[in-house]
Amino acid sequence: MSLKPLALFVKHDGQSARSAMTCEYKCDNACFHEPPNTSSGEYFGDIVANLNRRGLIKGGAAAVLAVGAASALAACGDANSSEGSSTPAPTPAGTPGTGTNFTAVAPNKEDAIVVPEGYDQGVVIRWGDPIFADAPAFDFENQTAAAQAKQFGYNNDFSALLPIEGQPNSFLLAANHEYTTGPMMFRGFDKAKITDEQIAITKAAHGMAVVEVKGEAGTGKLTPAFGKYNRRITADTEFLLTGPAAGSQYTVTAADPTGTKVLGTFANCAGGVTPWGTILSGEENFNGYFANGDQASDPKGRVKRYGFTKGGTPNQWERTDKRFDMSKEPNEANRFGYVVEVNPWDANSTPVKHSAMGRLKHEGATIYVTPKGDVVSYTGDDEKFDYMYKFVSKRKIQSGTGAAAMRHNITILDAGTLYVAKLTGDHADKIDGSGKVPSDKGFTGKGQWIPLLETGEDGKGKSLVDGMTAAEVAVFTRLAADKVGATKMDRPEDFEANPFTGKVYLALTNNDNRAKDDKPGVDEANPRKLNKNGQVLEITDNHTGTDFTWSLLLVCGDPAAADTYFAGFDKTKVSPISCPDNLAFDSYGNLWISTDGNALKTNDGLFSVVLDGPNRGETKQFLTVPKGAETCGPIITESRVLVSVQHPGEADDATPDNVSSHWPDGGTAQPRPSVAVVWRKDGGRIGV
Repeated sequence: MSLKPLALFVKHDGQSARSAMTCEYKCDNACFHEPPNTSSGEYFGDIVANLNRRGLIKGGAAAVLAVGAASALAACGDANSSEGSSTPAPTPAGTPGTGTNFTAVAPNKEDAIVVPEGYDQGVVIRWGDPIFADAPAFDFENQTAAAQAKQFGYNNDFSALLPIEGQPNSFLLAANHEYTTGPMMFRGFDKAKITDEQIAITKAAHGMAVVEVKGEAGTGKLTPAFGKYNRRITADTEFLLTGPAAGSQYTVTAADPTGTKVLGTFANCAGGVTPWGTILSGEENFNGYFANGDQASDPKGRVKRYGFTKGGTPNQWERTDKRFDMSKEPNEANRFGYVVEVNPWDANSTPVKHSAMGRLKHEGATIYVTPKGDVVSYTGDDEKFDYMYKFVSKRKIQSGTGAAAMRHNITILDAGTLYVAKLTGDHADKIDGSGKVPSDKGFTGKGQWIPLLETGEDGKGKSLVDGMTAAEVAVFTRLAADKVGATKMDRPEDFEANPFTGKVYLALTNNDNRAKDDKPGVDEANPRKLNKNGQVLEITDNHTGTDFTWSLLLVCGDPAAADTYFAGFDKTKVSPISCPDNLAFDSYGNLWISTDGNALKTNDGLFSVVLDGPNRGETKQFLTVPKGAETCGPIITESRVLVSVQHPGEADDATPDNVSSHWPDGGTAQPRPSVAVVWRKDGGRIGV
């Protein structure tokens, strides 16, 4: 069997701090392959002319920014309110800086979660902790697939905390499990001799989990409980595929001639909570799970565009399950790369994959609801030089929490229009790749959402891209976006909409190939050559329309460096921040950012950013995670902050016999990916 070599010689000087081990198992060494987007694009003037001829872009003044729900579980607004209604301002409970009033944590390399003075912390749940009463206790030395299927999975990224109605201080913790790392999971691991049981364990450690957790009076501590909602979803759990891809020639397999019943979800990265109480998760680096991509027919470059490569995979699932071998079942790979939706309130429900929202490396999907009940979802395609998308549903939310309402609401993302973004800058002649701020207003510009696919109430699609069918757009969305000349971005990751202003924020993690050799050059939204530290985009969107304006909120890195920008705020008063990844909002309207791959040679962390008023752009580090770890899935409430601590201790020379971290248990314990919680020692509100 041909295995992809581990990239042993990696320069980390000024580059992402990810270990080679993390790169291999998390994203199949994406950074060591040529970016799969080699499209030349199309001149945007021709695109606009074509769209106008189709009547898809309406002239004149567009509807102004709409107000979204104040939280993921809030009401959807008054159906009679105007799309152009004034937007309520945040109502801080105190002095300026409310929500960010803490002493910033200094950059460090500690093997611990480091929090501000006056705060405490704890672990909510670890990899391997039982989530069912009949599950065995975790035993690192004696793992089994049967046990793992009843235990918390590995390397969770996104997480959500949902209050259980009628049960004070009780919640559902929903989490995904992005990827596994064999060399860190099994003592004496040998890629050349991986066992069938080890393969089965890693399959069981992927997917998602729902766990009831109980709060503790006087602290922010959360403790798992064996409740009726608890659930594990793995790489073998049945999903329903909906939308234009379902039943098409591209999703039918020998095992599933209907093309609608897909086993499993994996490579799940970020996600979102819907206003109707379900969980969304994005299937991201799914290409790394399919072997022998070079042996699959690829007449239109579809396989290559999605990054499938030759030979075996790091996890070697293809060895025991032929659906992961593209030479034997080429269509199985077309059944992954979607936004998945899970109803955490029904442990027996069948999860859904929404092909109407396109197939790509979804970082996640987040929902914004206008006062009229229009549902808009935003998602990024996390790859160098790939695109940002939105989906506008045709369906309104049905109120209530009953079964009938849920049956309707879980179909909201099955009918609507999928768009991809084209951005232009206001100061194109002043962008030279140095990161120099082009004007007193910073980096600014305009944008257009270009329609790709319209899915009707009957689930049937209509292609809006010349030369492609609806099924082709749904399954090969990247190629559709290439054809219409979308803007190539610096790894578009997590989107979040501000619940107070409706502005939308996007983390662009990095792109050290920007303007390198013959690679795409700089533009105002991606203004630095060899971009190692990333940026955060702020969008004022006509949510249900096709136009928007944008600016760069942050151009990340060392504040002392000339190529960084913090919305005009004094750079001597901010924390260094590198490689923004996941985003969240607190109840005061502040943006929170977690990082992945800090290129500044210190541990990743979680940061608050003030968005309004005289302190706009003030960036403060709230916590750092242990050595080798990535900060994921931040949840910010008034009384708690939760983060997923992914791949602690992953280093190029680390093994269970030579660990580089003992977090979270300390002593001589093996490192275990976990969800952690932070609270104020005095029981007060976070950042107040």
